[in-house]
Amino acid sequence: MHPDAAPAATLVIGATGTTGSRVAARLSASGHRVRAASRTARAALGTEGVRFDWEDSTSHGPALNGVERVYLVPPVGHPEPAGLMLPFLERARDAGVGRAVLLSSSAIPMGGPATGVVHQALPDLFGAWAVLRPSWFMQNFAGAHPHALSIREAGVIRTATGGGRVGFVDAEDIAAVAVHALTDEQAPDTDLVITGPRTLSYDKVAEAVGRGTGRPVVHERLGYEAMRDRLAASGMPARFAELLAGLDRAIADGAEDRVTDTVLRVTGRPPGDFDAFVARELRPSAGGAAGQGR
Repeated sequence: MHPDAAPAATLVIGATGTTGSRVAARLSASGHRVRAASRTARAALGTEGVRFDWEDSTSHGPALNGVERVYLVPPVGHPEPAGLMLPFLERARDAGVGRAVLLSSSAIPMGGPATGVVHQALPDLFGAWAVLRPSWFMQNFAGAHPHALSIREAGVIRTATGGGRVGFVDAEDIAAVAVHALTDEQAPDTDLVITGPRTLSYDKVAEAVGRGTGRPVVHERLGYEAMRDRLAASGMPARFAELLAGLDRAIADGAEDRVTDTVLRVTGRPPGDFDAFVARELRPSAGGAAGQGR
């Protein structure tokens, strides 16, 4: 490298989102050069903002300029993201990107639907890689997520999960694992299932949120069809509504009733607990409603 040349950057796609914003902040705080990619090109403190839109390939080349590593957040709400992502990843490889870390889901294995296709392709595209497969986010109960909105508006969480349990994980822990996967000398070169320290049913989640916010919250158990139709009626594409309702049904069948040691093993510290998340992000406001989160 020329002595006056800028150091290679890490491109963080979805840098204004739940995990991307946290990954960008942690990388920047550690002294790494960060290109914060989003449709608005908004730059957080210590980062370089760059416009990026999965559906606009003209934004891809400029975003990759000077990039050595990339954090991949798939296009939101897209049931078949591989069609958009794989051409970009080939372009990234050809541009000199050597390491890629993909955000997927604990519910989607390699070769499965949606990001499972991208997961399967990643090892053949990059010499260093990782796929993060977090469980459901604790942050789904904060901010503008539908669960958070229904809690604030009606004191209810609606799912088709029945009594199924989930190892809810804090987005802060996902970001911490992501930073290690991006920057450690040896890349994981595998997938990492990321959970919190215990599993909870949505009934128990409702109780915990109610205790933390000072408002009664209940879990309304819906069937698969009712959940699918409710999601579709909210404006969600029909195929994506079917996918999400199906994931709820899988939870009801026990698919997410597990915890892993990934956070402790990768970061050296235990994962955050749900009650700590509630205390941090869902403190009561002056009006007694759940807070807006981040």
